[in-house]
Formats: sequence, C-alpha cells, structure tokens
Amino acid sequence: MTAFKTLDALDAKGKRILLRVDLNVPMDSGRVTDATRIERVLPTINELSHKGGRVVLLAHFGRPKGQRVESESLRPVIGALEQHLKHEIVFADDCVGPDADKVVASLKDGDVALLENTRFHKGEEKNDPVFAAELAKNGDVFVNDAFSAAHRAHASTEGLTHILPSYAGRTMQAELEALSSALTNPARPVMAVVGGAKVSTKLELLGNLVEKAQYLVIGGGMANTFLFAQGKAVGKSLCERDLADTARAILQKAATVGCEIVLPLDAVVAQKFEAYAPSHVVTVDHVGAEDMILDVGPKSVAHVEDLLQKCKTLVWNGPFGAFELSPFDAGTNAIARTAARLTVEGRLLSVAGGGDTVAALNHAHAGESFTYVSTAGGAFLEWLEGKTLPGVAALLK
Repeated sequence: MTAFKTLDALDAKGKRILLRVDLNVPMDSGRVTDATRIERVLPTINELSHKGGRVVLLAHFGRPKGQRVESESLRPVIGALEQHLKHEIVFADDCVGPDADKVVASLKDGDVALLENTRFHKGEEKNDPVFAAELAKNGDVFVNDAFSAAHRAHASTEGLTHILPSYAGRTMQAELEALSSALTNPARPVMAVVGGAKVSTKLELLGNLVEKAQYLVIGGGMANTFLFAQGKAVGKSLCERDLADTARAILQKAATVGCEIVLPLDAVVAQKFEAYAPSHVVTVDHVGAEDMILDVGPKSVAHVEDLLQKCKTLVWNGPFGAFELSPFDAGTNAIARTAARLTVEGRLLSVAGGGDTVAALNHAHAGESFTYVSTAGGAFLEWLEGKTLPGVAALLK
C-alpha cells in the first residue's frame, strides 16, 4: 500500500489533467539529442490519454530566471515528443493566461497539450500561490510525474498540490517504490557504491549511507582522498588533501555503526590523463610520485564482486574510475556487469542514479538490467542524503 495516490485511484475521463513532467532534455541545434526523459513519461501520458483524460503537460526548460527566453522555449521539444508518443500535441505559447486557456478549452477527451516553459514566470520558482492558482485554473486534477524536479518547492511541483486533488504518475511511483525498497526498508545486506571526483560534494550522502549500508564502497577520485587520509601516497591523482580529517571522521563513524568502508586494494595508474595512456597496476601502497590513479585494479574489482555476492540490495552513485577514457573504464564496467547479472538472476535489487552513473552503466551495457536507474540527478542525490523532497512530501499529505 503506497502512502500517496497513484493513477489507480484516478478516474481520468473528461478531466483536465495538469501533468508535471520533465522535458528538460539535452538539445543541439534545435534537436533533442537524448530522449530518455521523454521516454520515461510516456507511460503516464499514454495511460491518461487512453482513459479519456484531457492531458495538459507542464514542464520547465533551462534556467530563464522568470523571463521569456526564446532559446529556452519548449516548442522545439514537440517534434521528439510527438514522435515518441505517436500522438499529436497542441502547443500553447504560455502556461497561464489567454493562450493557455484557449488551448486547454479546445481539448477533447484523449487530447494532449504542452504549455510553454513554466520558468518563464517568476512565480514558478518562488512557489507563488497566485501563480499556482493561475496554473490550477486549467486543471481539475494534478499529476506529478517529475521526480527529478521534486527536490524543488516550485508552483508546478508543490504549489498545485494545495489547490487540486493530486496523484503520483507512473514514473514518480516507480521511482519512489524503487528508492523505498533500496533505502527505507531494504533487504540486507545493503551495499552502497559512491564514486565520482570529490568527497566535498557528497559529504551528506556519505554520512547518511554509513548508517544505512553494511558495505560502503568508495571509488573514483573520492577514494584517493580516503587513501591519503590513511597515510598512503597518491602521487598526482585527484585528491582533496584538505578533507583528510573529514575522511578519517567518516571512517571512524562507519566503524562505530558497523558499516564496512571498502577502499581500493590496487589501482591502475598512468602519468597522462588521456585515453590509452601507458598504464600499469600497482597496490595502493606503491603509487609513484608521478602517477595518477585512473581506475581500480583487478584485486579491487574481485573484492567488490565477492561482497556483491553476499548482498541483497545495491545503491549506486558514481563511477570507479575515469570511465570516459579507455581502458580506465574496466573497473566500472566489470562491477556494473556483475551487479546486472545478479539482478537478472533475482539475487540483487539494484538502484542507481546520477548523470555520470547513468552514462557509466549505459557505457557498460548494464543499466537496462538494473532494477531501476534514476535519471533524476539532484533529486536522486537528495533522497540518498536522507532529505525530504518538497514535491514528494506534498503528495504524501
């Protein structure tokens, strides 16, 4: 039983449904270059349309800061949206006022409309009740299917819930159920993989996961800071030396709460940060003064894979090495594929998220086999940090 209303509880027929979606997709020369976020919202749009709802899409694009900026119009997204939806979309040049009113009034059951960028109005990011009320005039109910924007208390994510009956869309529902399974009430043991460049950007994340996971695996540039904190040489590797005390405090907290911090045992090092740079494997006690750690070594990979065999739940954010450069993608690829195999075998619930993580898992051809891969970015991280997301809390009322 979910703590929020889903589409199962909504009689959509004949209703004007304000549906908040994430269409903040990457564009190049007016063309969508990655339609992942569009694909994620198709199930909700299709379901509401097939049930006879009059679907009115609300979305933002870019950061126009409350002004009309033509380069950040949602109009160029229509083509890709229609192509994937296989349905005509009516576009309104504004999200409130006469243009929006006219388009919404023209809709018949099953029709779909897209309103212009909500962030063209200052009231959106200010969560202005007056602006929320203007949006609400064109809806009978509100459905939020944009988990990726749920960490912001904006008019179209939080404000509308105070005015209209509110529901979670299918993508929002899937995201919340996956994250709940992974962190709120997980099957144990739990492994959390946290990688990426800097400890400083993930302090709250590490602090929360130490208390949730039995194994906290630290990779990427972050691992170098922890190795340095243990007195090991890291050469010219990316390392936040000023955070050594912080790293030691995290290690101490982990020991206190019974979480095993897993750091690299060996590393692939090179003296140039470029693809196919001459490299070799060393133990973490033998990193040379001119060396850069660019990936975890085979012993580290085998150790993490052995631990994964024991685990029931995996939460993953961040790569193990410079996965963008071959052959320094090997560690991330190997561990990702092992996690994918265990998931397919029904032995592991795997949830991953974050921009680099999604790219790394796709690069390893492993993401499609994970239980759930979140495209939410900041919202996913804030959830992992244990924060309350306004857009989610509003649906739980």
